[in-house]
Amino acid sequence: MTVWINRYSEERVRARERSAPADGPLAGVRFAVKDNLDVAGLPTTAACPALADRVAEADAEAVARLAAAGAVPVGKTNMDQFATGLVGTRSPYGACHSVFAADRVSGGSSSGSAVAVARGDVPLALGTDTAGSGRVPAAFNGIVGIKPTRGLVSTRGLLPACRSLDCVTAFTRTVAEGRTALRAMAGFDPGDPWSRAAPAVPPPGIAASLRIVAVPAGPLDLDPGHDAAWQAAVARARTVFDAVVEVDITPFLAAARLLYAGPWPAERFAAFGALLTPDGPHLDPTVRRIALAGRDVDGADVFAGLDRLAELRRATEPVWWEVDTLMLPVTPGHPTLAEVAADPVGVNARLGTYTNFVNLLDLAAVAVPAGTRADGLPFGVQFVAPAFADEPLLDAAARWCGEPCADPAPAPGRVLLAVAGAHLSGLPLNGQLLSFGARLHRRTRTAAGYRLFRLPGPGIPRPGLVAGGDGLAAGIAVEVWDVPEQGVGWLLSRIPAPLGLGRVTLADGTSVAGFVTVEGAVRDAEDVSRYGSWRRVLAAADGSPG
Repeated sequence: MTVWINRYSEERVRARERSAPADGPLAGVRFAVKDNLDVAGLPTTAACPALADRVAEADAEAVARLAAAGAVPVGKTNMDQFATGLVGTRSPYGACHSVFAADRVSGGSSSGSAVAVARGDVPLALGTDTAGSGRVPAAFNGIVGIKPTRGLVSTRGLLPACRSLDCVTAFTRTVAEGRTALRAMAGFDPGDPWSRAAPAVPPPGIAASLRIVAVPAGPLDLDPGHDAAWQAAVARARTVFDAVVEVDITPFLAAARLLYAGPWPAERFAAFGALLTPDGPHLDPTVRRIALAGRDVDGADVFAGLDRLAELRRATEPVWWEVDTLMLPVTPGHPTLAEVAADPVGVNARLGTYTNFVNLLDLAAVAVPAGTRADGLPFGVQFVAPAFADEPLLDAAARWCGEPCADPAPAPGRVLLAVAGAHLSGLPLNGQLLSFGARLHRRTRTAAGYRLFRLPGPGIPRPGLVAGGDGLAAGIAVEVWDVPEQGVGWLLSRIPAPLGLGRVTLADGTSVAGFVTVEGAVRDAEDVSRYGSWRRVLAAADGSPG
């Protein structure tokens, strides 16, 4: 198979090594670059041989930032042409296959980069991800694939596929290696109109430690080998994280279908449509057909698609109030090269079932190994979280992979405080916490035995959390906030009886301060423990799903 399209000579590699910083976090690390990103002195073909004379004068910004951290690029890797595909077969330079089986696809479009890492050519490789291209080949080759928040890593120097969705990604063998690479690449780039600066403090609702994992409610459309591996992964998640919550992923899947059924093929045509004529053996026929279809999308279709995406994004938002990250299989199956050849569009489309929505909905994701199927093929899952949750998301991925991962501790003068009711993220009194600089530390559940009551009285509905007794074995959902000490005093002086401040034991056995109610004060209150969380109590009261 063709993994590399162009490589530096060893002399050129050593010259770059000599000029690289010797004390950078990536000093001496050799890396590969997907051939739609510029590397000085090498052509950028995007797997189109007609562009072989397009020699880059400078490194793409992401490549330059890795080089500034001491890493050394060694060459350009094969890919699905113009980054249009998830299979790794749409290249005039030849198809790649999984390192686990010569008859199975490698995944794409970042095929060569993933294979180069998986077989040990380099410890680090750059890919891109528009529809899942930084995650599918990671899953099919048993490695880590990090897809950051859109705009976190500059795309300057990238031959685009869909400029509004494209992300530069990293392939590594471990989460720790990928984190180092991402930290080196991330940062605002005023030369890239799609670049975004990460906020100094994560947006509201993003916890410092991600412990509540969502999985889809009900069965998924998975091949038998994948389904068995997925069931094993869900069972394992219950041992790695504090809780696993089933959620409806219908709006996520509907958003995924928009990528090709909506107006976004027009953005591909805008990006590289001029390179698709005249036709010839230098063009992959499937890629050409997909992109040329974008010519027929009119302006009304574009705005209708954007309206529909906005509706679906709003429909997904309630999920993120209850959970930290969504765990999904990366793909529904692992097709053979023959299956792709027989149905190049249909098989490819199915591979994007669980990946296509991520960039459309402005989410971050990381794909990680999750064991092997019964037939020995690798199986991968992805963890998905809201934009700019990249660092805690990598912590969650590291925890999954068994890599060291320490929970952030509160700074001096700050304490951890558990809340179970109106102070939860997005609820009426949450603004009190935010007003004095509190930060969401983690979502979790109490230890077994706690009970939840709806307290009587006027004003904002409030729950009473009562320790001990015969409450739910799974505990009650709480949020733990990192709060300045003076803020705790302010809250304590204003909370009405029978609420008070006490100790709350969490699901992992640790204990933090929290709002609790003594058992004798809830004799006339309704026991709503069966709902498991105050949000679900409120949802049941107003008829909302939950």
